[in-house]
This record gives sequence, C-alpha cells and structure tokens, in this order.
Amino acid sequence: MAGGVQVIGVSELTGALTRLTASFNLATRSATAKAGHVVEASIKEMLTTSSHRKGTLTPSAPGEPPSLVTGTLRRSIKVVGPHPLGMARWEAQIGPTAVYGRIQELGGPTGRGGATDLPARPYVAPAYERVVATGAVSAIYHQAWRAAIAR
Repeated sequence: MAGGVQVIGVSELTGALTRLTASFNLATRSATAKAGHVVEASIKEMLTTSSHRKGTLTPSAPGEPPSLVTGTLRRSIKVVGPHPLGMARWEAQIGPTAVYGRIQELGGPTGRGGATDLPARPYVAPAYERVVATGAVSAIYHQAWRAAIAR
C-alpha cells in the first residue's frame, strides 16, 4: 500500500507570507523615518542646554554640547532618508549640515595649519544614546511591527 501526504493551501500560505513580508518592510521604513525624527528632536533639544549672545566669549565647557549662539547649528540638523539597505533593512542619517558641526562634535585642530585645538563638545552621540536608552526607538519599531502583523 502506497502512502502519501497531500498538502492543501500552500499557495495561500505563500501569498500570506509574501504580503506579511511586504507589510513588515513598509512598517520598518516608516518606523525608521519616525525614529530619525525623534533623534533629530533630541539633538536639537541638546543644542539648547546653554546659550550666549553673539560676540561674547562664553563657550560651553569641553564635553558639554555647544552653546546656542545664532541657532545655525541647531537649524542645520536634518534627517536624510530612510534609504533601503536590502531586504527589509532601512537607514536614516541624522546630523548637522553646518560645516562646523563635525568639529564641534568631535573636536580637533582648527584655524590655519591647525594652530588651535577645539575640545570636543558632543551633541549628536549623546542625544542618540539618550533616546535609545529611554526605549523610545525600540517602542517605535515594536509598535510599527505589531500594526503590520494586525493588518
């Protein structure tokens, strides 16, 4: 006696998994965009911790975010993306477009021939770390993925 197994509904299962994959991909893209804007807001908030009038020499302490003077650095914080990195992987880049944004974050030689050494005044990395530590980024993704499953 010959035995056999008949599987019914394989094409329906394949279709459902394809739709679920597409739904997760869209949810991940959307969550990446939303998380990027949450990080952007955190960076901008960090750039308002101290301020002084233009022309006065009252910089923030080394290791602290740069003081707000004209607001150019804060206004230059932008989210670029999200951009796809492959199947269901997305990336958003958040940071300053002002030319001096990087040296404020990392510190280093400035002026002609690097005559002056500017101490690091990080504001991007601490803002990102703060948002991640609160669980806000994880919550954004979890909420998006739960909604994708419910569709």
